[in-house]
Amino acid sequence: MIGVLIVSHGATGAELLATAAQVLGTEPPHAAALGVARDADPEAVLARARELLAQLDDGSGVLVLTDMFGATPGNVAARLLADGRVEGVAGLSLPMLLRALAGRDGTLAATVQRALSGGTEGVLYMNRDCCRDAKR
Repeated sequence: MIGVLIVSHGATGAELLATAAQVLGTEPPHAAALGVARDADPEAVLARARELLAQLDDGSGVLVLTDMFGATPGNVAARLLADGRVEGVAGLSLPMLLRALAGRDGTLAATVQRALSGGTEGVLYMNRDCCRDAKR
């Protein structure tokens, strides 16, 4: 099963993972979140991230999700990447995470594509026309 590691600012990743578990009705296996505090030592965060990667990778690979490209969590995630073994996607959102977690028994490349589609398709402009059929 493809592992999923979230590297994010503060508790963002842990909260999204907890919310995904609520939506899915179960704790997702082979998934973990690593929060980065404002004053965290990037080298210490990187070391912890590598430990988590080793725990999550059963040989199928790991998808690393991060909340923002260019910030410390994204920079740590970038240092973990290994083509075909550890892939990364920035711009973490709940739809992205749910898509990534659903159906991770395929390839790492397919999981990356599901995450990307969840992220892009999960963003839409809501107006009265698109939402008139929504029920409470």
